[in-house]
Amino acid sequence: MTANLSPSMRNDKQQRATLQIKDSSLICGGDWTVQQLAAFERSLDQLRLPTGPVQIDLRAVRRFDTGGAWVLQRLLLKLAQGQQAVDISGLSAEASGLLKLVSETGITPEKVPGSARSGVLEALGRSSLERALYGIGLLAFVGEMASVWLGQLIRPGRIRWREIAHELGEAGYKALGIVGLLSFLLGVVIAYQGGGQLRQYAASLFVADLVGLSMVRELAPLITAIIIAGRSGSAYTAQIGTMQVTEEVDALRSMGIAPMELLVLPKVLALMIALPLLTVYADIMGVLGGMVMASMQLDVGFASYIDRISIAVSVESYLVGIGKAPVFAAIIATVGCYQGFQVVGSAESVGRHTTLSVVQSIMAVIVVDAAFSVALNYFGI
Repeated sequence: MTANLSPSMRNDKQQRATLQIKDSSLICGGDWTVQQLAAFERSLDQLRLPTGPVQIDLRAVRRFDTGGAWVLQRLLLKLAQGQQAVDISGLSAEASGLLKLVSETGITPEKVPGSARSGVLEALGRSSLERALYGIGLLAFVGEMASVWLGQLIRPGRIRWREIAHELGEAGYKALGIVGLLSFLLGVVIAYQGGGQLRQYAASLFVADLVGLSMVRELAPLITAIIIAGRSGSAYTAQIGTMQVTEEVDALRSMGIAPMELLVLPKVLALMIALPLLTVYADIMGVLGGMVMASMQLDVGFASYIDRISIAVSVESYLVGIGKAPVFAAIIATVGCYQGFQVVGSAESVGRHTTLSVVQSIMAVIVVDAAFSVALNYFGI
């Protein structure tokens, strides 16, 4: 019985790796090297080996490297599984050393370690450590930002007014459409849902109180901050993250330009200016939406609605809503820029950190808004 394994290089018959099976002998020939053994190794598993004792003859092998030793070791393991005696002839001292090295250091499927599953305490510890490191990094980032900002206050000539104006247009002017539309619809929904209940008690006029207070004090600053977090906060992360991947941030540092001054502070300052203005705009659009729905559903005239708004909404409530906006803006811009600087490696990292930026910004805004509510209620405001 004779069988030939397919050569790995058909265009060079003088160098091809071969294996012939004659009776109980395996006759090897050619170059048993990495370049020659690609197709040879794939055919090894389908090879029908003789039964009983086997003799492997390597005298016709011209070249033998670690790849050949690995293939020979696989062949020996396969014969050992069938409990067949093996006799190797024609193996030089160098080849014998390679075979010994492979047999001692090679990894078999049985030796591959399984994936270690971390326990609950270990997972909790890792998670806590990651969160602690993130908090420390964010705190250091805020400290650096405050230091640079104080330096600009001392030397106002270093303030980049052009970048601030550009970011103000991007975060403010271009967001008017989406903020106005959603605020108007939110006012419509509140008036529609609450007006039906108020009409049962002949209190339709008080829909102005419901819409005015809820929009001015809570919903307008909150919905505006959430929109800006998804729109501008993600844009900050994507921009800085892409610059990280393309090494533009390193180029700025090499030119002596501080990324904090050029990329971070203009965004933070512009958003702290834009968000209160957008909140005022959202207040107007939300009240307008409630007024339109009250007129259509409850037959409350525009004049009556406006008169009731002026009584229900105090200047104190109005300023509470406006006062939250700069805090929300600082949170959104800081988290967005910080996540951008955490990007490393590839575009996949940009997408991951952009998602984290939006999620963390929205969560932080909601938590801070809840803290505001508790604190203001404590002080009776």
